[in-house]
Amino acid sequence: MALAAAKASGSNNANTNNLNMSSSMHGTNGSGSGHNSSALNGSSSQGNQGSQSNQGNQPNTGSQGAHNAHSNQGSQGHQGTPRKSTNNDSDLRTDEEVYMWVTDLVYSNNSDDSLSMLGKKREQFKDLGVVLWNSYGVMPIILQEIVKVYPLLSPPQLPVNNSNRVSNALQLLQCIASHHETQIPFLNSHMLLYLYPFLNTTSSSRPYEYLRLTSLGVIGALVKNDSPQVVTFLLSTEIIPLCLRIIETTSGISKTLALYIVLRILQDDQGLIYVCQTYERFFAVNQVLTIVVNQLVQQPQDSSLRLLKHVVMCYRRLADDERAKHSLREILPEALRNGTFTPLLREEQGTKKILNQLILSINQEM
Repeated sequence: MALAAAKASGSNNANTNNLNMSSSMHGTNGSGSGHNSSALNGSSSQGNQGSQSNQGNQPNTGSQGAHNAHSNQGSQGHQGTPRKSTNNDSDLRTDEEVYMWVTDLVYSNNSDDSLSMLGKKREQFKDLGVVLWNSYGVMPIILQEIVKVYPLLSPPQLPVNNSNRVSNALQLLQCIASHHETQIPFLNSHMLLYLYPFLNTTSSSRPYEYLRLTSLGVIGALVKNDSPQVVTFLLSTEIIPLCLRIIETTSGISKTLALYIVLRILQDDQGLIYVCQTYERFFAVNQVLTIVVNQLVQQPQDSSLRLLKHVVMCYRRLADDERAKHSLREILPEALRNGTFTPLLREEQGTKKILNQLILSINQEM
């Protein structure tokens, strides 16, 4: 496939990222979006990429004998009943539609519908990532959809229709990033770097928020599965400073998803070592976590519980480093110590237990 150019260009884009974790951050007020509410739900299908049947995610495949016609013998004599539709029939139709849309994506002059419909079918067709990655011409098409909006990023002049189209393409990358067969090849292609300009945008308008959210969804799909190779790559691209800025300056789903990515990186030993290696990095992470805590105290949100859970788990993980634990004795936000969030955690006993373990840990003598 024609990804050599993508790899070379992507590596250059990585060098443009901010290498200083304590750099100044620009405020925005991005709106959350339902455009990608299942961003964290990566595919774990073990399907065969060459199969064109039984690839739906129906909970029951139905009786294998359902193809036999049933007859009803009554006073009117034998009357054959129509053949009933089965889940296998539905799977076959889904397969045929998916391959048709993949073909249209490459060869049709108007690929809008194909991008949209493939995105809608990604939950039903578990091996969609494998099909997309191995289909001739698909990845260059997706890459083209991404890069052709670059000129509209700065100054901000991206129309909603263009944003939706690119977001549909990014949803297809999520399928590839989440599938166990295509995750590492996708990572090695460095195509992920083409998403970083979207993460660097600061506009709070909806078109740019959509791009940030779906780009974060691709990274979220990568970090969902415990993979040291993924963490190593992300740390080399300075993803943490980008996520910290998004956490600080946006709201809604983008904020939650960026915080989730930071947490997943910290849960890997490489990520913890990276953050705690210098005080500047540790301070930058703590500063943003403190901002989130203060925001939850002053302006509770619908996503407050999930944000609080991620914050507590981040601090608990940081406390596994001795130097960080010593610092947390002095700088852990007071609201996490004095019971401010007790009402919020009343029905979240797991997070409450982790918070108690955190406080106990940092109060222990070293």
